[in-house]
Amino acid sequence: MKFGMKLGAVALSMSAALSVGAAQAKDLTVGLVLSVSGPFADYGRQIQNGIHLYMAEHGDTVAGRKIKLIVKDDTGIAPAVAKRQAQELLIKDKVDILAGFDLTPNAFSVAPLATEAKVPMIVMNAATSSITEKSPYIARVSMTLPQSSWAMAQWAYKNGIHSAYILVADYGPGHDAQEQFKKTFTALGGKIMGEVRTPVSTADYSPFLQRVKDIKPAALFFFVPPGSSMVSLIKNFRELGLDKLGIKAMGPGDMTDENSLPALGDAALGMITAFHYSAAHDSPQNKAFVAAYAKSFPGDAPNFMSIGGYDGMQLIYKALEKTNGDAGGDAFMAAVKGMKWESPRGPVEIDPNTRDIIQNEYIRKLERVDGTLQNVEFDTFKAVKDPGKQG
Repeated sequence: MKFGMKLGAVALSMSAALSVGAAQAKDLTVGLVLSVSGPFADYGRQIQNGIHLYMAEHGDTVAGRKIKLIVKDDTGIAPAVAKRQAQELLIKDKVDILAGFDLTPNAFSVAPLATEAKVPMIVMNAATSSITEKSPYIARVSMTLPQSSWAMAQWAYKNGIHSAYILVADYGPGHDAQEQFKKTFTALGGKIMGEVRTPVSTADYSPFLQRVKDIKPAALFFFVPPGSSMVSLIKNFRELGLDKLGIKAMGPGDMTDENSLPALGDAALGMITAFHYSAAHDSPQNKAFVAAYAKSFPGDAPNFMSIGGYDGMQLIYKALEKTNGDAGGDAFMAAVKGMKWESPRGPVEIDPNTRDIIQNEYIRKLERVDGTLQNVEFDTFKAVKDPGKQG
C-alpha cells in the first residue's frame, strides 16, 4: 500500500474517532520531532523543558482530553530521519498533533506529511520564513529570522551605523537573515560593503573575518548556528582586533542565547542583538516563568527554545479549549488563526493570514549585571510581523 493511502486511512480514522463525540474523550497524543541526540541536542532538551513546565503548571488534561507526549529523535540536521520519524508517529502511533521541529531542514521535510494527513504541525523553533508556506496545517510560535534581522537593520541605521558587512551560515536561516538585513538596511540608505556565506560546520572564521578587517565597515552583521560556531566566531572577532577598529558586532538574538553565554564569556560583551526573548525581560509573566524554570530545572537557564516549547503547548491548549477538544486539522487551524495571549516574552498573536507569530522585537546589549551575563533590553519594535511575507 502506498504511503499516501496509509495517511489517508489515518486521517479518515482520526476524523471518525472525533465524530463519536466528546463523551468518550479519548487521550490526545502530541508527537514531538526534536533533536534529542547529536550536536543540537540542547535544542530538543530546552524545548522539552518548556513543554513540561507548561504542562506542570496547567495540568495534563484540556477540554476533557488527557494529553500524552511521544518524542522522536531526528538526531540533528537530518531531514530524511525527521520525515521517517514523523511517518511513524502518524501511521503507527496515530498522533493527533505534530510538534517540535527545532531545525529548518527537518520542518521542511515533514510539512507535506502534515498536509496529506491534515494533522496540525506546531513549529516551536525552526525559523526560516517560508516554513509556514509549506503546509496550511503549520502554525509557528517561535520566530522568523527576518523579524530580528529587520529590527537589527532598523536600529543600526537609525543609530548612525550606515555601513555593514554580512556573514551568515550557508543554510535557510542564514539566507533569510542575510537577505532581510540587506533589504531593510539598503532601503534605509545603508551600504553593504561585502557579504559571505560560510559552511554550517565552520570551526575557524579567521579567513572570513580578515576580509572584514581589511574593508573596515561600521558593523559586522552575522548569523551562524548558536553554540560552538558562535563561540568560535566571537573568539576570532576579538583575536583579530575587529572590536578595537570600532567595528560593531551585531546580529539576531540567538547569537547570544542564554545557554551559550557561559561559553561566550566576556568576549561577547557589548554585542548588540535583536530578539523576541531574553531571560532578563522585565515583566511579571517572565519573572514567574524564570523562577518556575529555575525551580524545575536547577542549574539551567530558560532561553528562546524553552519559550518556544512553553508557548507551543500554550497554543495547543488554547486551541483545544476553543474547539472543545477537536484536534482535527481544519478545526484546529481555524481556532489558531488570530489567537492572542500574553507570553513571558510579551504580547503575541498568530497572524491569521500566515499562521506565523507576531511579537515584539527587543534590541539588547550583552552586559554583566551583578556578575552575570545578561541580554539587557533597551529598545523595542512592537508587534513585528514576519517581513519575509510582507512583500
